[in-house]
Amino acid sequence: MSLKDLESPGGLRRRSVLLGAAAGAGALALGTTVLAGPADAAAAFVKGADVSWLPQLEASGYIWKDRNGVQRDLLSILKDYGITAVSLRTWVNPSSHPTNGHCSIEETAQLAQRAKNAGLQVLLGFHFGDTWNSAGVQNPPAAWAGMTYAQMLKAMNDYVYHSLNVIKYYGVTPGWVKIGNEQNSGICKPTGSLSKPAQMTGLLNAAYDMSKLVFPSTPVLVHLAQPQNLAGVQNFLNAYRSNGGRWDITGLSSYGQGGNVPGILANMQTIQTTYGKPIMHVEYGGPVGKPTQVRDSLKAFVSGIKAFGGLGTFFWEPEGYPSLTAYNSSAWDEATRRPTAALDGFL
Repeated sequence: MSLKDLESPGGLRRRSVLLGAAAGAGALALGTTVLAGPADAAAAFVKGADVSWLPQLEASGYIWKDRNGVQRDLLSILKDYGITAVSLRTWVNPSSHPTNGHCSIEETAQLAQRAKNAGLQVLLGFHFGDTWNSAGVQNPPAAWAGMTYAQMLKAMNDYVYHSLNVIKYYGVTPGWVKIGNEQNSGICKPTGSLSKPAQMTGLLNAAYDMSKLVFPSTPVLVHLAQPQNLAGVQNFLNAYRSNGGRWDITGLSSYGQGGNVPGILANMQTIQTTYGKPIMHVEYGGPVGKPTQVRDSLKAFVSGIKAFGGLGTFFWEPEGYPSLTAYNSSAWDEATRRPTAALDGFL
């Protein structure tokens, strides 16, 4: 099969048997155990890291050393901290900018294959844009911007189907698929805005259905930011659920530190209980200059989420050296190229 063969979900009925075989045993096992209760969830708790910048950092000449000062492959070093999964974002038609571009599905699939070969699971995250989408920004890909809702629905079906078949082509079955990124206000606005809940839900259900078609046993996440603002998360989930929205896990971003963590954990537990879906903490980080604070807050998140049966915690781009990325919540010391104490929160 070539990448050209993966263009459209047309003829889905004819392909369903073939695609149904794509389910990974590991994903199936995870999906059945994590919902069983807090004790089982704690045993299978996922420790992860988003490393989407890794190829561009390497292309720019950056290296990583372990805590002993030995230069090694980044993924190998992360495994020293008990990390078992990576999160990888993908954009529709990205630029070649080193930090705000790349992450096309082909590039992402190659990195996913590298992670799989390193013994790591993959969380694949769709932004449904050409660059960053987040709590404050939800722009559609430029190619979709002038579409009607019906046209965008078809584009969503085609895009997710094609993208996941590219991932499959590279021999990877994702552990999880995330349909959207910090989508509190909707996706592909204004067409899929929260203020148009039926259309928002239609677009996301299309992404959910295509995900299940290609990888039937892979859990699918929606992703909300700022669980400290419980009402903001509930506004999305209430609208999505009321319109027939489908999802398996509620992904949450929180960079909370210190005394803010207990309240955030309480809200996370409320979200899990209210909607009957396990939560996963898909983004965490803190000031690179305060590694012990970040470590202690990470420990608090890990232990707290385990206690109520949440699924895991991901550190967002711990390898991201600020001199290239301008991101100041990473976990590597730029002077020594060694990990900071922040990652010890996983130990």
